Amino acid sequence: MVTSDQRRRQLAREKYARQQQRRAEAQRKSRRNTVIASSLAVVLAAGLAVWASVALTGADKDDTKSDSAASASDTPSAEPTPSGQPEPAMSIDQKATYTMALKTNVGDIKVTMDAAKAPHTVNSFKHLADKKYFDGTKCHRLTTSGIFVLQCGDPKGDGTGGPGYSIPDENLNGLGKAGQDGSVTFPKGTVAMANAGPNTGGSQFFLVYKDTKLPPNYTPFGTFDADGLKVVEDVAKAGVQGGAGDGAPQKAVTIEKATVAKK
Repeated sequence: MVTSDQRRRQLAREKYARQQQRRAEAQRKSRRNTVIASSLAVVLAAGLAVWASVALTGADKDDTKSDSAASASDTPSAEPTPSGQPEPAMSIDQKATYTMALKTNVGDIKVTMDAAKAPHTVNSFKHLADKKYFDGTKCHRLTTSGIFVLQCGDPKGDGTGGPGYSIPDENLNGLGKAGQDGSVTFPKGTVAMANAGPNTGGSQFFLVYKDTKLPPNYTPFGTFDADGLKVVEDVAKAGVQGGAGDGAPQKAVTIEKATVAKK
């Protein structure tokens, strides 16, 4: 049952999204900017594992893929959100560490974020959390084959939502230099941004619950604690709806409240 407080937060998010959309539309008309939502072409070398698109297609995934390889359609590209709205003004201490506390219906997840390495990303999360943007949102996607992530941060809950602005990529070398296969290892416990290509991050992010190889195209901006890792691992153990390797988690996850504070 939806409580009045949950309904109030939902209405506030919807109002905020409408305001962002109207501003973005007005600026796009005046500046004649058009965001082209095209397919992201990814060239894979042998053994390269890549992450699935943020927009769920409903297509069945091949569950026989090895842990170190995925198909070319499994790319970490997020559906672009309107970029006419400028990103939030920088308001954080760029030399500080911040903590994002995610209170979910299945347990708490504590994310530590380094503003020195990813100031635009941390600033955006602080801005959105202060507006209760993430409160009541679902973690809409789980992958259990080839790559191992739980994806959250979409107010629509279907992989197509965003804040109405984009933030730049940051800290792309933070996990080391890419190997001969063009990938780096995103260790379990890593938190990184989904995107639709260079400099198109919005609000969607993914939690890595098992070491995963990806091209170094996704901003790693934090890590989550052992208790949070256990929470995500339990969600992964329950699997994906319908028994696939990629889709909505069988064990539904809702972010009831998200707060960001300076450590």
